[in-house]
Amino acid sequence: MMQNTRRLVLVAVIGGVLLALVLMLSSTGGPAREAANRQPANSAASAENTNPFIAAVTEVAPSDDNFENLSRMDAAVQIVLRLLFAVILSGILAFRPRADVPLFRRSLYVSQTQILLAVVAAALMMVVGDSAARAFAIFAAASLVRFRTNIRDPKEITVLLISLALGLAAGVGRWELGIALCLFALALLWLLEFNEQQNIFRSMELTVKTRDTDKTQEVLQRIFKRKKLDAEVRELDPPDEKNPVGSIVYYLNLPLNLRTDTMSDRILRADPSVEKIQWSKTKSAQDIYQ
Repeated sequence: MMQNTRRLVLVAVIGGVLLALVLMLSSTGGPAREAANRQPANSAASAENTNPFIAAVTEVAPSDDNFENLSRMDAAVQIVLRLLFAVILSGILAFRPRADVPLFRRSLYVSQTQILLAVVAAALMMVVGDSAARAFAIFAAASLVRFRTNIRDPKEITVLLISLALGLAAGVGRWELGIALCLFALALLWLLEFNEQQNIFRSMELTVKTRDTDKTQEVLQRIFKRKKLDAEVRELDPPDEKNPVGSIVYYLNLPLNLRTDTMSDRILRADPSVEKIQWSKTKSAQDIYQ
């Protein structure tokens, strides 16, 4: 419960920062409106009603010539706003509510990768602009990245694409885009990986050999409840006259920061009737996609 509260507070803080940024940019739109007043009357009204945030996001990707008309600070602000817009839109899809899967029980790696891919796409489109030659060059360079590479964390593949975008930005002389993308990606990765070890889990099968299945089951349920683990009984074989040792098989989702030997020691201390504990990794869809 406390972890969920911290997550909600973190989301609220991020939303407040974004809202403050939008309001700040809206309040600094005075010079732009003064310049618009010197234009003909038919375009002055529309320029005054233009929100700087919306204009920066929805403006057509400028070419190198148009960037020369902007200051380095204005260009960096436009780049960051577009990257933020990509994060917001992709985050809505990545963390969409689903009735069958809790929000923070789905595969966090996949959601993080979806957000990073949106950032990469936005950055590459800004690098391309209206140049067909750059588009073909990016296509040829991106073909070097193999998505079937055996990498445990799919975010690392996306970081390869971010590095590709940084190299392309440096190659075409768009250093303000490269710096903004690098700093933005660092901040976004830190935010996505914040408290990651408690949100990523592995599907395990726990087999317990015990002389008293009823007592052991109570002990296991108490430990699972204390550790806030999702677990369900897969097999229950009570002891009998022929076999005095019964067995209980549980399927559970174990966080990465919780070690199996720690759980085994806790179970053995809580129930002396336990004879054997065995952990086995199960292949589940929850380990990959949700």
